[in-house]
Parts: sequence; C-alpha cells; structure tokens
Amino acid sequence: MKLQIKHRTSYRYARPVGLLAHRLMLSPRTAQQLRTLSFGIDCSARGSIDWAQDVFGNTIATVTFSEQTSELTISSDAVVEQTADPWPVFNIDISAHTYPFTYSSEDKTDLGAFAVATSSRGAVSDWAGAFVRSRPTDTLSLLKDLNAGILTNVTYRIRDEEGTQSPEQTLELASGSCRDIAALFIEAVRCLGFGARAVSGYLYDPQASVDDGGSTHAWAEVYLPGAGWIAFDPTHRRVGAACLIPVAFARNNGQIMPVTGGYAGTPEDFVEMDVSVKVIEIQE
Repeated sequence: MKLQIKHRTSYRYARPVGLLAHRLMLSPRTAQQLRTLSFGIDCSARGSIDWAQDVFGNTIATVTFSEQTSELTISSDAVVEQTADPWPVFNIDISAHTYPFTYSSEDKTDLGAFAVATSSRGAVSDWAGAFVRSRPTDTLSLLKDLNAGILTNVTYRIRDEEGTQSPEQTLELASGSCRDIAALFIEAVRCLGFGARAVSGYLYDPQASVDDGGSTHAWAEVYLPGAGWIAFDPTHRRVGAACLIPVAFARNNGQIMPVTGGYAGTPEDFVEMDVSVKVIEIQE
C-alpha cells in the first residue's frame, strides 16, 4: 500500500526570537519492506538545510535560521510504499530457535551497546526473568509473551512531558507513553541477553477515523540470527513491521527525537507548541 505522511510541528513565541539550529529526523528510512517515493521539508522561517547521516545511518536535516520570528512551523510530507506482511513468518536460524542461545562472536561485536542492559540486576531484570517459564524455551514465543505481557502491568497513557521515563519508573508508575513502554521492553529483553534497538517513526491505523489518521510512534526491534531485526510494538501487542513506518533507530529514544532545537530568549518568550500528524492511504 502507498501511504502519505504529513507531519507538522509549530512553535509560537510572545515576541520575535532568534532561533537556534534545529535537528530534524523526519525522513522515512527505506528498507526491504518500505520504499520512500517522495519526501520534502518546509520551514516557515528563512534558513538553510544541511543533510547528513548519524552513526546509525539515520538521515539528519539540520536547519540554520537567518531571521527572528514569533512563529515557526516545520512541515514534512512523504509518500511511501509499505509491503510488510501483516502475518510474517520469521526464518530464525536453528541456533537461535531455543532460548537461551549465544550470539556468534561477530554478532556480539556488531551489536555492541544494543545488547547491553543498564539494569542487569533489579526490578526490570526480575520482571523480565518471570517471563522465562522454563529453560530451554522457544525464543520467539518468549519474546511474544513479553511483548504482549507489558500491558498487563503497564497502562498506556498520552504523556506530553518531554523525554522518556526510565524502565524502572514505568514499572513503578504502571503507566507510560509508547516511548516509555518501548524503552521498558528494550531494557527487559537486553536483561535476557538479546540485542535490541529503539525505533521512532509513524503508525498507520487503517481502522482509525478521518480525524485520527495516524501518529508519531515508538517501538522496538530485536535481532535474531537468520531473521535479522524483528519489529515488536508492545503498545499494541503487535509483532512485525505492518503499518509501521520507521524513520530512525538508535540505542535509546533520546537519540531519535523527530524535532529538536531551541531559541535565544527567556522562558517567558515561549507560548506553545503544537504537533499534528496525518498518515493516509493513497487509493489508486
């Protein structure tokens, strides 16, 4: 299917302010199951855009502004072709069918920080370990159980505050946004010895109303030999890349925020920020 993604971020200030450079991560990441057909960025304030790739290969647009303004709107428009199977079959190497298994020495080296848990002991590790009901056990079933089981302990809530809760906070509060839930899943599977990475992008819901046609979203991917990186979306208890449009991946959510930047002024100068996203299917 072909999808159009319109993403707009607007800022309003009490007076004209000088804008600092803004870092944008908005370009869909082309992969085997996702092809970007067109993409463009527009800013309401005059400036220049420089393009680069970060250490993870994500596309970064850095906007440097040349004028003061009391309003800033950053808009992106993309058209992608999504071919992910809603019921995928994963060709996992026989060496990883059963958990626990050991990554090859090359995979261990290449996964690096993706496989390092920050809380190898404690609440998250204990919570993750409870999903391992026997040793050995089926690897994919274990990951699916953990992916589906998070919402048993944690309630999804819209959270407007910036940043991501720590996995321990999410467990303690028993609630969190999609990025908080994804971060908990990532830390949990790392505690179990898996390599995992954070993914940011967009979610397309074909059953959503016209007024709620899509959203920015955060989920996770786990690396399994043979199958490669498999998408896990614990917020919706889904496995596989169907209806997900990845923009960037990294070690943690803080590295892949869609829009980051600032202004030269006082805190009182800032009035409001508004974000709107539309993801619609293009009928041919």
